[in-house]
Amino acid sequence: MKHTISVLVENKFGVLARISGLFSARGFNISSLAVGETEDPSVSRMTIGVEGDDKTLEQIKKQLNKLIDVIKVVDFKEGEFIDRELVLVKVAVTAKNRKEVLESIESFGARIENAGSKSISIEATGDQTRIKALLELLRPFGILEVVRTGRVAMSTEDKGLKAEGKPEVNE
Repeated sequence: MKHTISVLVENKFGVLARISGLFSARGFNISSLAVGETEDPSVSRMTIGVEGDDKTLEQIKKQLNKLIDVIKVVDFKEGEFIDRELVLVKVAVTAKNRKEVLESIESFGARIENAGSKSISIEATGDQTRIKALLELLRPFGILEVVRTGRVAMSTEDKGLKAEGKPEVNE
């Protein structure tokens, strides 16, 4: 079963290594990992994509919560979050297929970041299904390189994922 875990951590040296070590020690492969500062520069959010059964993942969450630098852990359930990923793709082009490649990119809503004589580099964002569809659309032209950020996710609940004791933003 696929899980998306959001972990608020203190923004300190070594936290990423301790958390990724916890997953590897239990035989979990992290399929996606994105880390960045939150609205509070002393706190970072880690969005971790992982596959595993619910029982084992519950143990991982308990272990994460025991780490001193971890503030809060949430295992997002389907429909409770929005997620996005950024992908940069370099696609081979020829004089014959350039127009078709450009039309495919435009129909998908991706942005051209660089156009050369033999390749076009594009940027696209979306959920993992959308990114996968784009890559499948471009594969017949010849994908030369792919760089993906990994999934970032945010709760759709009004409360969101905030550190305890941190003020909520009221609208």
